[in-house]
Amino acid sequence: MQRIPTDSLRQTEMDGTNNNNNSNKQKAPLKPKEPLRNQRRESEGSVESTNLEFEYGDTDSMSAELSELYSYTEEPEFALNRDCFEEDFRSQVQNRRWIDLDTAAQKTYIMRLLDALEVTNREKRLKVSRAILYLAQGVFAECDTEMEALYWSRHNIFLLYNMGTFTALLELLSMEIENNQACSSALRKPAISLADSTELRVMLSIMYLIVETIRLECEEDTEEWKSARETFKTDLGSPVYNGEPFAVLLFSMVTKFCSMNAPHFPMKKVLLLLWKTVLFTLGGFEDLQKLKMKQREILGLPPLPEDSIKVVRSMRAASPPASAMELIEQQQQQQKRGRRSRRMAFTDSLEGENPFSSKQPLVKQDSLDTYNERDPFKNDDIRDDEEDSEDTDSGIEGEVDPLDRDVIIQPPPPPPPLKPLAERISFPKGLPWAPKVREKDIEQFLETSRNKFIGFTLGNDTETLVGLPRPIHESVKTLKQHKYISIAEVQIKRENELQECPMTLGEEEIEETPTEILYQGMLPNLSQYVIALLKLLLAAAPTSKAKTDSINILADVLPEEMPITVLQSMKLGIDVNRHKEIIVKAISALLLLLLKHFKLNHIYQFEYVSQHLVFANCIPLILKFFNQNIMSYISAKNSISILDYPYCVVHQLPELTAESLEVGDNNQFCWRNLFSCINLLRILNKLTKWKHSRTMMLVVFKSAPILKRALKAKQAMMQLYVLKLLKIQTKYLGRQWRKSNMKTMSAIYQKVRHRLNDDWAYGNDIDARPWDFQAEECALRESIEKFNNRRYDKNQKTEFTPVDNCLQSVLGQKTDLPEDFHYSYEMWLEREVFSQPIKWEELLETE
Repeated sequence: MQRIPTDSLRQTEMDGTNNNNNSNKQKAPLKPKEPLRNQRRESEGSVESTNLEFEYGDTDSMSAELSELYSYTEEPEFALNRDCFEEDFRSQVQNRRWIDLDTAAQKTYIMRLLDALEVTNREKRLKVSRAILYLAQGVFAECDTEMEALYWSRHNIFLLYNMGTFTALLELLSMEIENNQACSSALRKPAISLADSTELRVMLSIMYLIVETIRLECEEDTEEWKSARETFKTDLGSPVYNGEPFAVLLFSMVTKFCSMNAPHFPMKKVLLLLWKTVLFTLGGFEDLQKLKMKQREILGLPPLPEDSIKVVRSMRAASPPASAMELIEQQQQQQKRGRRSRRMAFTDSLEGENPFSSKQPLVKQDSLDTYNERDPFKNDDIRDDEEDSEDTDSGIEGEVDPLDRDVIIQPPPPPPPLKPLAERISFPKGLPWAPKVREKDIEQFLETSRNKFIGFTLGNDTETLVGLPRPIHESVKTLKQHKYISIAEVQIKRENELQECPMTLGEEEIEETPTEILYQGMLPNLSQYVIALLKLLLAAAPTSKAKTDSINILADVLPEEMPITVLQSMKLGIDVNRHKEIIVKAISALLLLLLKHFKLNHIYQFEYVSQHLVFANCIPLILKFFNQNIMSYISAKNSISILDYPYCVVHQLPELTAESLEVGDNNQFCWRNLFSCINLLRILNKLTKWKHSRTMMLVVFKSAPILKRALKAKQAMMQLYVLKLLKIQTKYLGRQWRKSNMKTMSAIYQKVRHRLNDDWAYGNDIDARPWDFQAEECALRESIEKFNNRRYDKNQKTEFTPVDNCLQSVLGQKTDLPEDFHYSYEMWLEREVFSQPIKWEELLETE
């Protein structure tokens, strides 16, 4: 269940403490702060104090992904599926179980089921669909363990696919999408429930199980199964379903639902199937990395300096920034320690006091300080709230904490001699990322240097260094050593050449990759798809308040009869929260995959989707999502483990009680929620990277405190993307913010990739112009439209369209004339030709 907000727990604790104080007057007034602090730590959970053992990937475990397909209110339908299968199976096969049949007999029975799917009676068709779903679920009534049910599920799904089940279901799905009677019936109902989407839910469940099972590779797969996987992957990504990829059909279901024309569509299942279809056809994160390396090799670019997936997985989390409560406690400790005179401290040190003895108060370790180092850029003027009073009084720049003195410097007898800075700071051995420099950065550096030393510039020339001093030569050499040319830069350069020289370069050869096919299918209605996904994300966000005009995403989770007991209400509450979390997970993963694949395929495809997301307010939506108690969201336990598939279909379920509802997994975090948070942060990074106007949106929406709270999650990957977002806006937040957040600045230096001449930490960037954001977006939009028109608008007449001036070929073209034309030919000739004057000036005008 979702945790109670910290503020309410804090208020409850205060109320209880105040009552105790009223009954017992002799207690000290400051006494309640201790239980308050303990309560705060308990409310935020153990997530904040320990590293989260979370490994980011394309998906969760197979059992977790399959269990999320079903709502807890659908649990009675497992038995209904089994009954429909057994009723039909017993009429065909006597005294034998499914798992006892040989493959030939199983194929014969499946073929009979597929023939029965073509009946016109809806009830009979639904029973057959349920029987097929039971096969896809692994004939669990004949299995003793979860692993056995998953084994038979995989076996049956490959059989179903090879017999053509997916194609048959696709035809039924298209019929249900166009079923206007079901849509109008749902629109007339005051409340839509689980019963309104029964047929769609059964079909989508079968299709999801087929896609998800075949997508996953296993060592035990036969050559026949491997071949079936490749065939299925090709079919899903090709425009073989009504001339468009299967994913486009699912996108159309999403837009139809969000336009309120089909409120009974089970959106959670549609989104899960859409996400897994895109993941299967286009590939996951590791596939993307391989494609990127291959593409760089084709373009003649140097290989990547590192494998980003491996680097991120090897990073470790930093300590979270100090909260307001910890800062207050620290200030109180500093005030107590401030009463101790310097003379006493000097006397103690002469007596050989151990810095770790009980007499000397221990100083809290610097938060977000992975390498136990002091900020090398902190000077005497900075008085951070997190500093200790003793360090501040010393006035020695870069003095280390007492907790680190035995590692770095042994405490010398006073007065301590000043040592070089390099000896007083413990630097990390190496940074996780290789520095990168863009061609534009080198050009800007040389332009500034030439203006300073020789008084004029040479444009984009990065080779001529005449007249520049020797240190500038060394700087340019260093910059060129770390120069990085991205695939996007090559694509933009090529596109500009095609726009400038269309006749010389001819038509571009476009490789028909699955990504290209999907983009072409999505292009006509791309804005509608993006807006629909963001509407669903907003409706599923935990910070959204229920409104009368908002989209109802609970149509496939609410039962026909609303709960009448407290236990049923608790179960439904958990189910609703879980349902929303799964929707957020599917949408965030889908959007991230689309952005990454489109960016690799062509940068302007990525920019087109990105601009639609920005114009649809995706940036404030994601910030609104994170403007909550993110620790409570990550550690939420909205699951009932005994009701999860496949556990619930194999084991005999005990009677549900309040205690059994609260018994969830023992994990310190919820995998899907942490996965969703990282996905949304990555999307936000992709939207704002190198975009000054969008970075200013982060500043305007006051994202810094929201993002800084997200650093409390001790997970390296999540912290990395938060720090990236903080880095790009640091120079706009002001000097005071940087002074009071030096630990966060230090973490950015340690974890985020360095751009050698990026002035992010000091605010001296000449690009800090908040008034030109519209011009930037308009220029980008113009480039995108030119790209789309050149590539995909084949019907457009341009000035380069060839004109046929040959009389013989024009007169020789075959023209379809009506059958009775020869009867009135002379009249037409007189009216249209002989009686009309020839306007020679119009022939000279260009169209």
